[in-house]
Amino acid sequence: MSPSRRRKCIDHVRQHRSPQRKVPCGAPDEERLTEDIIELTCAHGRYGYRMITGLLNNSGWQVNHKLVYRLYVEEGLLMRRRNPKRRKSCAVRMERPTAQAANECWSMDCMADQLFQGRRFRILTLVDNFSRESLGIRVGQRLTGDDVVKVLEAVTAERRKPRTICVNNGPEFISKSLDWWAYFNGVKLDFSRPGKPTDNAFIESFNGKLRDECLNGELFLSLAEAKYIVERWRLDYNHHRPHSRLGWQSPAVFAATCVPSDSATPHPSEHTEENIGMSLTELGT
Repeated sequence: MSPSRRRKCIDHVRQHRSPQRKVPCGAPDEERLTEDIIELTCAHGRYGYRMITGLLNNSGWQVNHKLVYRLYVEEGLLMRRRNPKRRKSCAVRMERPTAQAANECWSMDCMADQLFQGRRFRILTLVDNFSRESLGIRVGQRLTGDDVVKVLEAVTAERRKPRTICVNNGPEFISKSLDWWAYFNGVKLDFSRPGKPTDNAFIESFNGKLRDECLNGELFLSLAEAKYIVERWRLDYNHHRPHSRLGWQSPAVFAATCVPSDSATPHPSEHTEENIGMSLTELGT
């Protein structure tokens, strides 16, 4: 095609075609969507755009993560996190079998934090590896093997005992109290290798969320306040927080749809809104 012919074609296109884009039918109201994104980000300061997308879709929006990401960046809400460089390769290890049903395998760990005056306290966390539910969190000035047994007794009073509990080699978990409890209840204690937190990845992931979304953003004036705030976060985690591995459902919603195995019983009435209020009221008294 000659240059003159090409110029005529371009002039024809400019005269008969609008350069403006058409707004697609059914497009969401971006102004209202942006307001909801900002509101959710203020309420959950450590949630990224994918978590915000899950919350939006659970609340009635039908949007994908790409649109949320664009609005998220335009409002300056993006958080950048520096990932540590792995300078050494990890040794190959045997993979543990994945849990196929609720109450098949639990994970347990201890972490530490401090009150505003510097007094330290300990936190025991317990999760179900399949449903990702937080089965219990105990906050105390110090934790012993007897405290671990008390938490397990309270949880197993409402649901069947697990087949396996993954723990590390902390003093709370190598105690005779926990060893005897596991022996008489037919529960296997699966100890991780020393210095290998990746062997207990489920509880390490949960502890990271607890510290990032709750502990790092709170100033605890007393141990009682720490118990109240941590338990409030646990209930919100179970019932409202979307989980990427569960199809952006909350652990409680996912657990309600699971078919229990032969070692599991129906989940207790802990999943009702009434019991959430009752639990927090009891902690506050």
